[in-house]
Amino acid sequence: MTKSHFDTLIIGGGIGGLSTALAMGRAGRRVHLVEQAEVFSEIGAGLQLGPNATRSMDRLGILEDVLDIAVRPRAGIVMDAVSGEKLTSIDFGDAFTAHYGYPYVVAHRHDLLEILVAACQDTPRVTLENNRCVVQVTDSHGVATATFDNGDSYTADVLVGADGIRSRVRQLHDDSEPLFTGHVAYRGTLPIDQITSNVETDDIILWMGPGMHLIQYPVRRRALYNQVAVFESQWYAQGRDDWGSLEELTEVFAPACKNVQDSLALIKDNRKWPIFDRDPIESWSTPHTVLLGDGAHAMRQYLGQGACQAMEDALVLTRALDSNNDVSLAFKSYESARIERTTRCQLAARPWGDLWHTDDSTTLALRNRVFQMRAENDYSEFDWLFEDHVGD
Repeated sequence: MTKSHFDTLIIGGGIGGLSTALAMGRAGRRVHLVEQAEVFSEIGAGLQLGPNATRSMDRLGILEDVLDIAVRPRAGIVMDAVSGEKLTSIDFGDAFTAHYGYPYVVAHRHDLLEILVAACQDTPRVTLENNRCVVQVTDSHGVATATFDNGDSYTADVLVGADGIRSRVRQLHDDSEPLFTGHVAYRGTLPIDQITSNVETDDIILWMGPGMHLIQYPVRRRALYNQVAVFESQWYAQGRDDWGSLEELTEVFAPACKNVQDSLALIKDNRKWPIFDRDPIESWSTPHTVLLGDGAHAMRQYLGQGACQAMEDALVLTRALDSNNDVSLAFKSYESARIERTTRCQLAARPWGDLWHTDDSTTLALRNRVFQMRAENDYSEFDWLFEDHVGD
């Protein structure tokens, strides 16, 4: 059995873990990151990155590389999935970028992950290790210990749990299971020249309907078109074994207009993705361990903030450790800066998703009326989300 000690050990090689390794390594901290998969990869396809994320990527030193492979959409268009009526739009052009100082982009998850891996590999104080499955994390005798499925163990002065919604590190604080939302997603990308429906492929398009939505946008320099169809599974609520199937997807989207139906037919992925989230918790740290990203604050996708908040975490945690020789004080500083903000994102995403999916006629009429009244360059409702909450 192998026993090794590290100054800083990061569990999890997703966007949050790699961002943290990169931020810490470039700040001069020695970091070792372990990932359970044999290769670094990201589940899913498309990723929306608001200006708070592109600002974070600039501070991480990877923004130019990301902009090279990403797409800067012209606008976000919100449509009624049943009537096909346009409800509102958000101008993502020059006015938006000037307002926040950074652009809104969309990218393929794997492309961003590759950029982060390459940047970490080019940072001398960062080492990466694959095929390491953590089965237990403890904090005792002045160190954190990660035990692996083969019996090996690593100890660390600082152990960062960036190990996702089913985090082993989180079990030091919370032994509950992730919450199934009852929502199911089907995702897929296809060459953009195969798009036959009458949609504008330079925009992010959101189709909202009763118990369902479809979101579409280009990725990978506009070579691919990303589509995600999400629905609320009534079959799950009824206790059926076949919940979340393609048959249920077809049934829920049956009232949708032709454009949505045509687009849905192009999603060829037969794998369903049940959507989970977590309730907020009041503390993310023990004396030698700390949570980050989905391990700390998994949230529903309706604000597009999962990866964005993880990158903010990475920068704030790095700065806190740089500013405090006492690790426990550094963790408390990090929590003080992050818990309130991420809790707001977690809790705001839930009713926002309910509003997208409402089937209540009064709420629906009011929602559509309010959406249709707003100006496309009115960004006031997004300021709390996209303005700088990290600082230099």
